[in-house]
Amino acid sequence: MCTLLLYAVVFAGAAYIFRQIFVKGKRCKSQLNLTGKTVIVTGSNTGIGKTTAIDLAKRGARVILACRNEQRGLSALEEVKKATGSSQVVFMQLNLGSMKSVRSFAETFLKNESRLDILINNAGVYMQGRTSDGLGLMFGVNHIGHFLLTHLLLDRLKQCGPSRIVNVSSLGHNFGNIDFDCLTTHNALGLGTSFKEVFQYYCDSKLCNVLFTHELAKKLQGTQVTCYSLHPGAIKTELARNTNSLMQLTITPLMAFFFKNPVQGSQTTLHCALQQGIEHLSGRYFSNCTVRDVYPKAKDDVAAKRLWELSEKLTGLA
Repeated sequence: MCTLLLYAVVFAGAAYIFRQIFVKGKRCKSQLNLTGKTVIVTGSNTGIGKTTAIDLAKRGARVILACRNEQRGLSALEEVKKATGSSQVVFMQLNLGSMKSVRSFAETFLKNESRLDILINNAGVYMQGRTSDGLGLMFGVNHIGHFLLTHLLLDRLKQCGPSRIVNVSSLGHNFGNIDFDCLTTHNALGLGTSFKEVFQYYCDSKLCNVLFTHELAKKLQGTQVTCYSLHPGAIKTELARNTNSLMQLTITPLMAFFFKNPVQGSQTTLHCALQQGIEHLSGRYFSNCTVRDVYPKAKDDVAAKRLWELSEKLTGLA
């Protein structure tokens, strides 16, 4: 009995140290005041998107909650207002799985809002399916929707410079590969539905985020707009809510112990959006509030340009 108790104490101590060092992570150190600035956060009705919006609103920013589900978006709007005491928080409906919705959102925003200082492309899905435009769901939402949104808002960002674009990616991009033949033929990263295949396509979509940022930084040279991609950490959020019940049963206990909470998970997003002095790192990838090197495939100029050109074609921008 004493031996078991000793083991339990040792395990609890080791677990605490592990969480402090590897799970909790660094915090954004910026004290920047955002009064008079306007920020868009996609997917801000839940998880790290909502906690990011709360932090920005507390700093005085006008925050646009860009969310697909109106009911959940309006509920988040009330939560953010209550948490911050700010009246400068607005909900605008945005379905990244519909290019019509993205164009409508951008048109309404540009008509009603005079500024855009920070665009945070945070929303993401983890499930197979098709968008209303016939694209693979994870490719369409995680990449194409944000690609189009960024392009439609880019002139306003340039007018309000210095400004920033933050693309929330994932460590999973390291496992990603882009099958351009499949994209060209099927408008999707892949067609399988097994657990392994769906995970692979998610990682592929996150590689798209990093390559998009890499190429975007080149296009933005000479402007006052900078861009960054990032891994927020393993987060206890609702991203996997559409996965099968077996996966949810498996990861839920792990999430409760080994994963960051949304506040901890939002810190690298905030760092990329706010930290002064990182402008020369435009196009780079961050994790734990620190710039990181990436594998060659995540900074492949040929692949990044090819993805850009294909994305232009699919969105009708070419």
